[in-house]
Amino acid sequence: MALEITTENFKTTVLDSNQVALVDFWAEWCGPCRMVGPIVDELSKEYEGKAIIGKVNVDQQRDIAANYGISSIPTILFIKGGQIVDKQVGAVPKSELKKKLDNWI
Repeated sequence: MALEITTENFKTTVLDSNQVALVDFWAEWCGPCRMVGPIVDELSKEYEGKAIIGKVNVDQQRDIAANYGISSIPTILFIKGGQIVDKQVGAVPKSELKKKLDNWI
């Protein structure tokens, strides 16, 4: 299961990590988000120890979403060394997300 990312753990879990982080910005009412969610959960198992895989509920964590200018969901940010290194807006196949992750591991 992907990590739940909140304002309390965002800095230590994502920004301060030496690993690339895949951060899925989503909401319960978002249809495409419900399609991407299980893929993100699968990736969290497959990349355990190699990458940080987490989810930010934009309704509950508005500050994080606002800080990153998230206006469409699902949006997936790839963050490494505290910087956004890649971005995916909208639902895509698992293979696309794996390709982007593998590029930064």
